[in-house]
Amino acid sequence: MQRADLYRVYRGDHSDPRKTRVFVVVSRQILIDSGHDTVVCAPVHSSYSGLSTQVPIGINEGLKHESSIHCDGLMSVPKSRLTDFIGRLKGNKIEGLNRALEVALGLR
Repeated sequence: MQRADLYRVYRGDHSDPRKTRVFVVVSRQILIDSGHDTVVCAPVHSSYSGLSTQVPIGINEGLKHESSIHCDGLMSVPKSRLTDFIGRLKGNKIEGLNRALEVALGLR
């Protein structure tokens, strides 16, 4: 598992209308490699509003259609649930993710 990997996760949560949701791992690599049970992830949604906390992604990242990462919805996900690997962000998408996280967390 690496930072910027995308995984499809079965939600099983009544608050989310979808049975599965794709998440992007956003934790730093040292935490991912540690014995810690969870990592911080950002959800992927099919909607894109152009907010500075969203990153458009799609087929090039392993998805079936255009979508976006929503960095305002960060959550802790057990590593044991991240088993259905979809794809990986590269280059400018990782840079976009970093910028969106900075905005979402008020770091700039």
